[in-house]
Amino acid sequence: MPDALELLKSRRSVKPVEMTAPAPSPAQIDTLLSVASRVPDHGKLAPWRFILFEGAARQAAGEAIAKVFAANNPQATPEQIAFERNRLARAPLVIAVVSRAAPHAKIPEWEQVMSAGAATMNLVTAAHALGFAASWLSEWYAYDRAALDALGVKAEEKVAGFVHIGTPGRPPEDRPRPVLSSIVTRYGS
Repeated sequence: MPDALELLKSRRSVKPVEMTAPAPSPAQIDTLLSVASRVPDHGKLAPWRFILFEGAARQAAGEAIAKVFAANNPQATPEQIAFERNRLARAPLVIAVVSRAAPHAKIPEWEQVMSAGAATMNLVTAAHALGFAASWLSEWYAYDRAALDALGVKAEEKVAGFVHIGTPGRPPEDRPRPVLSSIVTRYGS
């Protein structure tokens, strides 16, 4: 396993269409989800859960997404609907991280939302550590109630992201990163 800092410095997002099989094995998926669950969680609420889209389930979910898209866009072309149908089939595995943040007497909702974001990032990082490519996306269907219903997301829940995971088809390219001096200030100076 690479040194932890080198691992973090080398993480890159890979477009789902640039991912190939194989997907993580069942044991590797258990590892990914265990790592994703090891995040700050004030109150031990587990204010997140995971929905796995693998194998034929990716196509079934895509059918549901395409149906909602067609209903929302009656002028859509067959090509556009086909594109939507393939949304969750672009990578061998997609894991939705679902935020279950809710009012609580002691734990602010914002902390619960941040915990779901941390779970999502841990999932992405764990995929990289296992040698897989990952991309954290939240596209239109993450915000469309009919699509969320069709994907099994409850009315009181929100999607933190859809993490697409697969084998990189080619080495990922880096992108420009912020210059630290443009994003860092020191209090009192």
